[in-house]
Amino acid sequence: MAKSEKDHQHHHDEQVNHSKMDHSEQVGHSYHEAQVKEGIHDHSNLSQSHDHHVDSNHSGHDHGHHHHGNFKEIFLKSLPVGIIILILSPMMDIRLPFQFTFPYSDIVVAVLATILLVYGGKPFFQGAIAEFKEKAPGMMALISLGLSVSYLYSIYAVLARYVTGEHIMDFFFEFASLLLIMLLGHWIEMKAVGEAGDAQKSLAELVPKDAHVVLEDDLIETRPVAELKVGDLVRVQAGENVPADGLIKRGASRINEALLTGESKPVEKGVGDQVIGGSTNGEGVLYLEVQETGDQSFLSQVQSLISQAQNQPSRAENLAQKVAGWLFYIAIAAAVIAFVVWLYIADIQTAILFTVTTLVIACPHALGLAIPLVTARSTSLGASRGLLVKDREALELATKSDVMILDKTGTLTTGEFKVLNVETLDDRHTEAEIAALMAGIEGGSSHPIAQSIVHAAEKQGIQPVHFDSIDVVSGAGVEGNANGRKYELISQKAFGKDVAADVPKGATLSILVEDGKPIGTVALGDELKKASKTLIQALKDNGIQPIMATGDNETAAQGVAEELGIEYRANQSPQDKYDLVESLKNKGQTVIMVGDGVNDAPSLAIADVGIAVGAGTQVAIDSADVILTQSDPGDIESFIELANKTTSKMKQNLVWGAGYNFIAIPIAAGILASIGITLAPAVGAVLMSVSTVIVAINAMALKLKN
Repeated sequence: MAKSEKDHQHHHDEQVNHSKMDHSEQVGHSYHEAQVKEGIHDHSNLSQSHDHHVDSNHSGHDHGHHHHGNFKEIFLKSLPVGIIILILSPMMDIRLPFQFTFPYSDIVVAVLATILLVYGGKPFFQGAIAEFKEKAPGMMALISLGLSVSYLYSIYAVLARYVTGEHIMDFFFEFASLLLIMLLGHWIEMKAVGEAGDAQKSLAELVPKDAHVVLEDDLIETRPVAELKVGDLVRVQAGENVPADGLIKRGASRINEALLTGESKPVEKGVGDQVIGGSTNGEGVLYLEVQETGDQSFLSQVQSLISQAQNQPSRAENLAQKVAGWLFYIAIAAAVIAFVVWLYIADIQTAILFTVTTLVIACPHALGLAIPLVTARSTSLGASRGLLVKDREALELATKSDVMILDKTGTLTTGEFKVLNVETLDDRHTEAEIAALMAGIEGGSSHPIAQSIVHAAEKQGIQPVHFDSIDVVSGAGVEGNANGRKYELISQKAFGKDVAADVPKGATLSILVEDGKPIGTVALGDELKKASKTLIQALKDNGIQPIMATGDNETAAQGVAEELGIEYRANQSPQDKYDLVESLKNKGQTVIMVGDGVNDAPSLAIADVGIAVGAGTQVAIDSADVILTQSDPGDIESFIELANKTTSKMKQNLVWGAGYNFIAIPIAAGILASIGITLAPAVGAVLMSVSTVIVAINAMALKLKN
């Protein structure tokens, strides 16, 4: 039996009409004039418009030190050279069991150390330059200081041996071990965190590369989307993505805009209705007149919002960077004081030795591994729970969060049509009989709502009633004959009278009529995920205020918000969500954003912590700091626990890693020499190793609840 393009219109009569997108008002009213305005349809420009998300927004504010070169490649190529140096060079003048020397081996070590400094040390020196330009010396400056001092003094020591014949202790062992450990630490962290995705590229992929342009003689010309002009007439086949924002001139269909606008139900569209580029044509052929292209299109303006968000600085404190900064200044000050004092009470050689020892002792071996080891352990634990953390700063910020903004469709709810309840209005029929009749009359339709009714019956093992005939009632629903009786399944509006039925907030109600008398109802809607209520309670217990922000209509949003007991915002455009996050941040609040659609991407990027639901769009995933691979709201609770425990471990490791330095630096400078206490280089090396081991053991102790 043929079905019309408008079949089952009754399921949509109850919906609030999908608002027309006035892009200039909804999305574009607050863009900065200086933003990049490449056309969303120019794929080559779009994908190159930003170097990488890691170099922006959240993860790009670590003073650049995670992004100077491929640490894995540099470490693996530096390792053989470093190992040779460690074998041939005594540790602070103490020969270890695995070490040996031969004539001129120190010359060989000096040459290898030079190669290692130039190749392996390059990313650290680049990072140090970046830190000094920002007037914020930190980890990279401290590492570069240790490398430079230990290398230069060791070269001096080797030359002095051959020129004066005097034996002077070198620090080649410390130089090589520091460089290898730092390269390893950065590789571990880069591997654990991974690289962020390119939201701009994924956004472009929503739009097809080519469009089918209708010419005057009705011939079709395939043309690149980038060449479309306002006024062009394009044809969109069933199942294709819409190539540009436009107005329907011919045809009718159901358009899936959920990933773009957050509207959970496919929207009925006909002549005169607007469609958004990137949305999906469900069924039927559409002929669209192009209204917006390039930077005026909906997706392009979403792109601009993402660009704007990614250029905002992170608010993470980055404790490791701050601790390294303090150590840098303490080491410099202690070294200068040591040089002046020992020059006054002894001689220049003694002064230089104490100065160099102070700076070498300050080298943050343990500190360099303190954060990467915790990050690696945390990432592994998170992955086992379906949590992929792309930016470790998100963990730190999550512990300070005040507000969590949650999308509705696909995040708190399933985003799918579900039969919420079936009721009988007649004592002669059971609920199972009502369900069997509904499943029978809807059995021949491919409409999502019809399929939900059929599947609900199947799940309960209910056999659909066989209908002799089924016809579409235009604008009302369907009717059919079975067992000598006439049945109708129509909307409440088409029925024209109120019925005593329990209708969940935001649900669509259809009425089953037998020979003109209502005998049952079915309520359909978007169902809450099982873990949503538990999550909301957990957020409140952690002092985090939940707010639901959705592109869905007021009625649907209110129903979910009331059931969860939370504040909400309905009919939210990407700009609205972006503005909400920005306004909360401007009030000094730390904001977590959770979402899954293109309309969530800008707010995911600007939020202090962006959490993408893994079943959503690639654009949202690329814009976020954390991905929930299992799309389970309960995993957000696990993320909060992971953030709290990881941050605690990081602070503990910073105490172990830096605490040694804070104590050892003054002693190495000779502050207690007057009472006979000095820090022998060998003892300093042992303490350094013990500190590193403690940091590693403490990192592995990180665990989550079962």
